[in-house]
Amino acid sequence: SNGTQIADIPGSGDGPVNYNVSGLTPGTEYDFTLYTVFMDQNRTEYDFTLYTGFMDQNSAGYNFSEVTVPENVIEVNVTDRSETWIELQWTKVSNDPKYNYALQYSNGTQIADIPGSGDGPVKYNVSGLTPGTEYDFTLYTVFMDQNSAGYNFSEVTGTEYDFTLYTVFMDQNSAGYNFSEVTAPENVIKVNVTDRSETWIKLQWTKVFNDPKYNYTLQYSNGTQIADIPGSGDGPVKYNVSGLTPGTEYDFTLYTVFMDVKSTGCRFLAITIPKTVDGVNVKQRSERWIELQWNNVYNDPKYNYSLEYENKIFKIPGSKDGPVKYNVSGLTSGTEYNFALFTVFMDEKSTGHHFSSVTTFTCSEWTVTNTSIEGKFPEKFSGAHATNESMNITGDVDKDTVSFLELYPGSTYYVSLFYQLNNENLMQCHHTLTLVPPKVDGLQCEYMSGGYQFSLTWWPPQGVWTEIVVQMPGRSPHNVTGTETKTVIGKVQPARTYHMTVTSWSRGMKSEPVSFECMTDPRGVIGGSVLGVLLFAVVVLLVVFIFRRKPELLSPKFFVESKISSNNYKPIPIGKFEAHFNNLSCDENRGFSVEYEDFSHVGTEQTCKAADLQQNRVKNRFTNVLPYDWARVKLSVINGDPCSDYINACYMPGYGNNVRQYIAAQGPLPSTVNDFWRMIWEQKVHGIVMVTNCNEGGRVKCDQYWPLDYTPCTYGELLVRVSSENKESSWTLREFVVTNRVTSEVRSVNHFHFTAWPDHGVPNGTTELIQFRALVRQHIERCGSVGPTVVHCSAGVGRTGTLIALDVTLQQMEREKAVGLAAFVHKMRLSRPLMVQTESQYIFLHQCIMDCLKPKLKELPEDPLYENVDTIYINATALKEFHSTNTNA
Repeated sequence: SNGTQIADIPGSGDGPVNYNVSGLTPGTEYDFTLYTVFMDQNRTEYDFTLYTGFMDQNSAGYNFSEVTVPENVIEVNVTDRSETWIELQWTKVSNDPKYNYALQYSNGTQIADIPGSGDGPVKYNVSGLTPGTEYDFTLYTVFMDQNSAGYNFSEVTGTEYDFTLYTVFMDQNSAGYNFSEVTAPENVIKVNVTDRSETWIKLQWTKVFNDPKYNYTLQYSNGTQIADIPGSGDGPVKYNVSGLTPGTEYDFTLYTVFMDVKSTGCRFLAITIPKTVDGVNVKQRSERWIELQWNNVYNDPKYNYSLEYENKIFKIPGSKDGPVKYNVSGLTSGTEYNFALFTVFMDEKSTGHHFSSVTTFTCSEWTVTNTSIEGKFPEKFSGAHATNESMNITGDVDKDTVSFLELYPGSTYYVSLFYQLNNENLMQCHHTLTLVPPKVDGLQCEYMSGGYQFSLTWWPPQGVWTEIVVQMPGRSPHNVTGTETKTVIGKVQPARTYHMTVTSWSRGMKSEPVSFECMTDPRGVIGGSVLGVLLFAVVVLLVVFIFRRKPELLSPKFFVESKISSNNYKPIPIGKFEAHFNNLSCDENRGFSVEYEDFSHVGTEQTCKAADLQQNRVKNRFTNVLPYDWARVKLSVINGDPCSDYINACYMPGYGNNVRQYIAAQGPLPSTVNDFWRMIWEQKVHGIVMVTNCNEGGRVKCDQYWPLDYTPCTYGELLVRVSSENKESSWTLREFVVTNRVTSEVRSVNHFHFTAWPDHGVPNGTTELIQFRALVRQHIERCGSVGPTVVHCSAGVGRTGTLIALDVTLQQMEREKAVGLAAFVHKMRLSRPLMVQTESQYIFLHQCIMDCLKPKLKELPEDPLYENVDTIYINATALKEFHSTNTNA
């Protein structure tokens, strides 16, 4: 009753509990209240009333309440975490709002009054933690200020925290729930790629902590996760990611892991090396470029290629479909190049594909005898072959020198040089060469025709030859074709000794000359002298007659000044040309013979030094047709070679003051086709006139220098394509499209090919050549002064000179009403030897003028034969009309 409380009455032992309450006041009634106590607290809240009793009487009573200790939470879960906080969740002990919670962790920090109100579980974010730490937590249930025993658990951020969670009810904590947690560890600062291949990437990073509890997890693009990368050991962490796809970009995330807790992750990108190219082929080679082709590694514009050689790098885009093609230009002829080709993806290169190739070169400089071929070339080659119709010969190669011995005189050989690279023989150059033919032996001559002719015989040469040429001073060469061993020399005088040189020829090569003298028959000298006196008297009488009957014809005022005349040859007025022609035709054209022989020495004293250089001799189709130094066409010099400017071609005068109206050229040889096209380009030529067929009488007169069909062909740096071809009975007209592969400039060149000139002599009629010349003249006048017109036959003197002379003299005839054929032939021979090569051609020219002076050809058609000269050059209807109006031409 007096409020004294006797605590700790033990309940142990068997039987009833006995307790002696002592220290009482005698004679006093005591009101006792006996409590059962469990763990110092009652299990729930109880309301108490304490009465003071005396003599069976109670006091008014003292009312008070007490609570028992609340229960612990059953389990605490971590729902999220970072480097500095952990989010916890647990199920409520009771849905009574009087219950709340208290959390205590490692360093003694206590977080009280975590409310337990609301629906569902309790959530709480523990912040302000240390990264990479393990924490021990105790969670208490608190009810009326009474804590539960506490629920203990651990979690990590890297730094571990110990927590105690209390249930709190009416300011009473539960005993407390103890647990530990850690915050998420720090991220790796930077990941470096130290090496890579097509299928793996090597990574390296600095550790977050030098603590063996820390390790790492790597995750990349396809969701693959590589766990437990250890962080132990000294120095940075290194890891090789393998089993990857070539040429692929990967998105990596690297997590720091501490006690099964991951950091937010360090994200980075890395790529594998792309695949190496395959199927690399050298498709074409030339002196200045190499064309490559390889399989496209990926059909993706992100992938491209890099070609490297000689410290040069070229970026090459990939193709969408099919293989990749690339032309490596600007190279040096006859040079081996080592290439490295890479696939490139996002600036990363594949393993290089290494290969070699070599550019071609021109091998036209040879020393040729009647039994051997020798050459010296600094360019790359390792072997040589020479073939003709019956044999294949391997050449002797000593460093940069090659030789073929014991060959057949006069035979033609196809010589090729090759370079062995990677067990493959690569053709470097080829050239067709004809050996010096055998010299002519066994010469004999016999009298004929009273001394005005003689026969010449010889033994068959021991080798190959196509013709025998007899050359007499002051006369055109006398040619004997085929296998004949006898010929007749005419237009000689009786009782005279004639000196001659005899050579055999084979495809433009001539033998060693053999000098020989022949005596004509002296028995007709007396008769010839008498006849000569009589002829002289007739000429004197004829001159007297002309001066008496028509002196006005010789008056100086009749003539106009000619633009092609010379001091020795005056133009013939068109009114007198027929009489002039008939006069020259008398006595079997003796007048023509005399006039023509006057040209035999014109210009021959001029030098031909460039043409006679050893390196240039093989570029000449004939050894007796060489361009004069002052008039020759000079090409640009290639690679510093002074002989690379040579071509057998000369500038020729036209009508008036144009000294470069034409270029007279020989028909290209196999070795000079590229030079021929180079001349066309450099001289800005827009018209080529060809007055020969490629083959005549079984002999090659000119190599075909244009494509066989409409497939483009490459000649050096130029690409030539036939855009049109139209054939008539006497000529073929073509149009070429010429593209410079270096500058990409494109030009049009027209080709006028006269095909009606017979194998021997001159055409039977003049009409076709006159009409053909009209086509050429129309083109020249349309093009203006862009560039000269190239005219060529085989040697570039006979038919070439005939056509040029016809074009100029017809212009003269139209403008001056006079014709100066002799003067112009004389003028041409000052620029190029043997222009209008034969007497028959000279006579034919006069016949052309005669036919143009006839009434039906006197006025040439004013309208063009072909309205679309620059594009098609053929109009069959117009041509037929022209033929029908000129049937007597």
